[in-house]
Amino acid sequence: MKRKRRAENVTEETLPVAVSSGENASAPTITGAPEPPSKPIELPSTADLERELEREQGRTRMRRIVRGTFFVLIAVAAVAVLVATLFLPVLVVHGSSMTPTLHDGEMVVSVRGSQYHQGDVIAFYYNNSILVKRVIATEGQWVDINEDGVVRVDGQVLDEPYVDQLALGTCDIELPYQVPEGRIFVMGDHRTTSIDSRTSEIGCIDEDDVVGDIVFRFWPLDNFGLV
Repeated sequence: MKRKRRAENVTEETLPVAVSSGENASAPTITGAPEPPSKPIELPSTADLERELEREQGRTRMRRIVRGTFFVLIAVAAVAVLVATLFLPVLVVHGSSMTPTLHDGEMVVSVRGSQYHQGDVIAFYYNNSILVKRVIATEGQWVDINEDGVVRVDGQVLDEPYVDQLALGTCDIELPYQVPEGRIFVMGDHRTTSIDSRTSEIGCIDEDDVVGDIVFRFWPLDNFGLV
């Protein structure tokens, strides 16, 4: 009796094979094979690094310069505004009460001070406005004006070359008039039209209301100069 040979199970590990159709269908391709090595990375040279570092440092310096310049300009502008507001206010003349010395639309600069004298042209606050007039007398002095508009202070006739035509103008105060303490008697150079300390409506102004002494005119340019 013949003995049957026992079949052995044999397993074989193979790589997965993909078969393509077409002419190359008989040529198997192997998937999962390792990729060829990539091109090696080229590192920058020391000279390139130094140049890039210099460029970056240059950009940093430029940013610092721009920031510094910007802050300086802001500081200068702030100081200019502060000085203009507190010490050198710029004013625009409105009206004709100060002609021929000042005319409508002219721009002037005033200087704050602690004392104002006869003949000074000053700006002062009145009813939320700023008026410009000339100082005629200060506290304690006596002011008198006759029918022809001749002004006397403490009995002395004022020499007023800045006035084109003398006139009593609008005057409802009792003359002679003594200037109260801490007050200033002011009049416009255009005596006919100016409303000033000759009227009880305005009266003498408080020294604390004075904006400043008008020192020079800068506009228009053809009239640039001291007032």
